[in-house]
Amino acid sequence: MSKPVKAAGIESPAAAEIPFEQALKKLGSIVQAMENDELPLENLLSQYEEGMRMYQQCQSRLAAAELRIQQIEKDAAGRLTAKPLDLPESKSQL
Repeated sequence: MSKPVKAAGIESPAAAEIPFEQALKKLGSIVQAMENDELPLENLLSQYEEGMRMYQQCQSRLAAAELRIQQIEKDAAGRLTAKPLDLPESKSQL
């Protein structure tokens, strides 16, 4: 199970339970609401915080998926085999 995502010092355990596709859709609707509506400052800030939680969750899941893909490699016979993961220096600090 993934860890709760932090944004602005706030943990959201419920956000960790949302599937990637749902988090991405929610992020899109938050961005659209922020761009199209004239929200009061407090609502705008809470929308921004929620959007950052969704963004961080999506980024985390995409990074995990990328690592899993990099660990799978086809051999010459077409069989899938797991290989050791070699992280480039820039990605290991994510």
